[in-house]
Amino acid sequence: MYLEIVTPDQKVFAGDIVGVQVPGSKGSFEVLENHAALVSTLENGNVRVNEGKTSQNFLIDSGVIEVKNNKVIILAESAKKQ
Repeated sequence: MYLEIVTPDQKVFAGDIVGVQVPGSKGSFEVLENHAALVSTLENGNVRVNEGKTSQNFLIDSGVIEVKNNKVIILAESAKKQ
């Protein structure tokens, strides 16, 4: 699965991942390979990117997530690696 985390200023992350946990507006959720297509709003909070043997955390301000055909795009007001 491929993930991009993008802000108005830059692309913060791009790469292949196993899964990603995000702070959805109605509660946090995880996206794994072959997830159903969706678009959802995100709250301020932690995005945990699972790359298999390693993981990374990003603190985001509100945004939107789109999932389609094993590609995940997170558009956030700001994102900072923790």
